[in-house]
Amino acid sequence: VQLVESGGGLVQPGGSLRLSCEASGFTVNEDYMSWYRQVPGKERELVAAFRSGRTTYPDSVKGRFTISVDNVKNMVYLQMDSLKSEDTAVYYCQTKLVGMNYWGKGTPVTVSS
Repeated sequence: VQLVESGGGLVQPGGSLRLSCEASGFTVNEDYMSWYRQVPGKERELVAAFRSGRTTYPDSVKGRFTISVDNVKNMVYLQMDSLKSEDTAVYYCQTKLVGMNYWGKGTPVTVSS
């Protein structure tokens, strides 16, 4: 199982980015896929997830972030709109298979003018 994130970068406040997560070794689905983020010195935070076919978002990103999957391309996406400086972090793709957690290496996002 491998997860490889891409799409991070520098964006101005109010801007948008779409992060991509290329999966291999399993088929992505809407049963269990997640995006997390982490700022140095803080715990990793869940920002978007599929759980049993439903999406879930914390209040801090609700209405601004959208998780989606493409089963044909075996990709997971995170559309991020109306970005704020506090969204600056390294973003990670994550899944759980047979009780084991799998993580990508992350892609950095910086929101700054």
